[in-house]
Amino acid sequence: MTTRLFGEPVLRVEDVKLVTGRGHYLDDLGHDALAAAFVRSPHAHARVLDIDVTGALDVDGLVAIYTYEDLVASGGAVADRLPLLIPHPALHAPRTGYPLARDEVNHVGEPVVMVVARDRYVAEDAAERIMVTYDFLPPVVGVAAARAADRCVHEDVPDNVAAHLKQEVGDVDAAMAAAPHTLELDLSIERSASMPMEGKGVLARWDAAEGSMRVYSSTQTSTSVRAAVAARLGLPLSKVHCIAPMVGGGFGVKIMHPWPEEVLVPWAARELDREVKWVEDRREHFVSSAHERGQLQTVQVGFDDEGRLLALDVRFWHDNGAYTPYGIIVPIITSTQLLGPYKPGAYRVEFWSLYTNTVIVTPYRGAGRPQACFAMERTMDAIAESLGIDRAEVRARNFITPAEMPYDHQLTFQDGRPLIYDSGDFPASLDKLKKLVGWEQTLAEVEAARAEGRRIGVGLACYVEGTGVGPYEGAHVVVESSGKVKVATGLTTQGQGHFTVFAQIAADELGVPLADVEVVTGDTRRFGYAVGTFASRAAVMSGNAVALASRKVRAKALRIAGDALEADPGDLEIVDGVVRVKGSPAASIPLATVAVLSNPLRYAFDEASKAATQFAVGDTSGPPVREDDEPGLEGTDYYSPVGATFANGMHAVVVETDPETAEIKVLRYCVVHDCGPLINPMIVEGQVHGGVAQGVGGALYERMEYDENGQLLNASFMDFLMPYASEIPHIEIDHLETRSPLNPLGIKGAGEAGVIPSAAVFASAIEDAEGFVITAMPISPSELFELRRRHVAGDIPSLRRAGSQRAGPDEVVAQDVVEAQTNQEKPT
Repeated sequence: MTTRLFGEPVLRVEDVKLVTGRGHYLDDLGHDALAAAFVRSPHAHARVLDIDVTGALDVDGLVAIYTYEDLVASGGAVADRLPLLIPHPALHAPRTGYPLARDEVNHVGEPVVMVVARDRYVAEDAAERIMVTYDFLPPVVGVAAARAADRCVHEDVPDNVAAHLKQEVGDVDAAMAAAPHTLELDLSIERSASMPMEGKGVLARWDAAEGSMRVYSSTQTSTSVRAAVAARLGLPLSKVHCIAPMVGGGFGVKIMHPWPEEVLVPWAARELDREVKWVEDRREHFVSSAHERGQLQTVQVGFDDEGRLLALDVRFWHDNGAYTPYGIIVPIITSTQLLGPYKPGAYRVEFWSLYTNTVIVTPYRGAGRPQACFAMERTMDAIAESLGIDRAEVRARNFITPAEMPYDHQLTFQDGRPLIYDSGDFPASLDKLKKLVGWEQTLAEVEAARAEGRRIGVGLACYVEGTGVGPYEGAHVVVESSGKVKVATGLTTQGQGHFTVFAQIAADELGVPLADVEVVTGDTRRFGYAVGTFASRAAVMSGNAVALASRKVRAKALRIAGDALEADPGDLEIVDGVVRVKGSPAASIPLATVAVLSNPLRYAFDEASKAATQFAVGDTSGPPVREDDEPGLEGTDYYSPVGATFANGMHAVVVETDPETAEIKVLRYCVVHDCGPLINPMIVEGQVHGGVAQGVGGALYERMEYDENGQLLNASFMDFLMPYASEIPHIEIDHLETRSPLNPLGIKGAGEAGVIPSAAVFASAIEDAEGFVITAMPISPSELFELRRRHVAGDIPSLRRAGSQRAGPDEVVAQDVVEAQTNQEKPT
């Protein structure tokens, strides 16, 4: 029998190519192409008064200089504002930028002039000689400044509010008033960014004879880039193709499209009838690609004597940067995923998405969930502290139980559909986590270490992640006459292991060896309809599409083989690429031969194809191709879900803080994750490892430091602090597998899981180690040192606990916790 591959830790098939230097990334292509460079705004907010290009005209190798006026002069839609990708009724004041600045710039890094030259060196030299005259305008930097609205980003949006949305379930005011206990928390989480190893890049090749455009882009959505280029350049969709080569990381920043460069580079290629290429440098990525995370949050919670939630009232202010091309997906996710695995009682959430003179905000791995988890898990810890209840126990008392699945929160999720949890066993996940970390023993060890003068703390955090959002993904599967299987799907790959896991699915469904399956992604020439890679959706969406398409192929193969073997298709099986009669393997036919027979031929080009020519086929009673059939052993199918499927997980971390330097050291990191049946456990664990690594960075190191003038002060890897491998802890992982009832494979997404609870779990552990409340993340040693000083000075009161187990409620009034949280709030 063919060994079942689904669920096996198969080595990644793509890695041989990648580690031997045979993987082709964007900059490996187009060596003879002209190079583009951009003059970008050095100011956060200014009017563009004049652009003087005369100093650049004599640069040897210069080919062209383009400003906004040139886009207008060329006609068509290329000069229009960039599209609003995801409109929403609550986004009442959407604003998007132009490919090149028209009259005003609204963040440092906004493109103003495009230069095309013989090579990038010449293009940069020419760009440096272009003089732009600006009239400076006062910038709006940070959520607090945007809320104050003393100045505005867009003149026609005087309050800086792009969107305002409120969702409410139950009577929150009545439930809060009746609650025996209430708490209020003020929280903040700062900006960060994804920082993929490879930045953005575009190569465009215009074929004037055919009137066609081929675009290569380091993107997470080749089909959408294709559609955007066709629309902006006024080309038929059939005349545009987009290919995503190997992509060196995306993490969300490359799902945003079209970037100005994805419009301008193809446009310039057509204007010049030459290949044109642009590859982003690191500083450009810092100041002109998307950021995420920044929010200020206020939480009011009402609960009973057992710590059970009765009412939850959340307000937050989200920094969306200078424009809103990706809509308000991030704050919508925060507002709905905040509930995690809990039953909130009555729930009201209200947010304001605000303009600032900073880089745009679009989804970054986690996409609003880290902020949501931070708010909810800080709240759960505050309840435990207030009542003197073990932190794990207060969570368990609020869990949705398996018997309550599917659980309808009566909210609207990011896909416009009801927020309904389809599956999960949260109590079992918590039990696994407590066992993995040794919860009771670890608490005891922490107390013993404290008795020795060490500052050690343990934290935990829980989350639920909506994955596999629609609208659809598809796949095409074909068995060639060689017996090899070709699989194509439209979404793109940035290192997730798609070539392996999709091959595992197809190989299992078709009964062929893994080595006989080849997967192609992100190439619109091979598959033209797709949505993209984001929201932990690839395995759920394309994985199920591959399975469905493979099942079509399998059914056809069994039918054709049944005719050839004079056997009932139901009595056949496919094993190691051979169709055979169950229990009688001698009666068999290779799948390769079945592929030949599936395509009736007039001409034979090799020995195999002779079997399908007209004088070799015995049955002439009917047409060579049946009315309900088509030539070839291939199939195409699509998977379109009724709603998202919800993965979940829980993390625990043990940290030690240095009593003198306030350095934070990670002693243990434990993860329990439930993404349903694991297609490839090794790849899932790799995804979790990568997410945890980014989460460690986001909690302890990484932030975007803007000054009051909107200048990004740490726009290089010299200044933007990221963890090295030495700062990433050994990660202990256990899995729970609860099947989703929503898709044929029963799977749920895993790509973003590792990063979601990081800020929350580290805040919990550091708070436990230090004995005072942590309400702002990320946190650096210098900030922790300052918090210690304020704690000693009495500005931040102590927690009521004596150790990790919280002490009784008579020691400190709950309001002290509230004051501590309020006092620690940091402006963003």
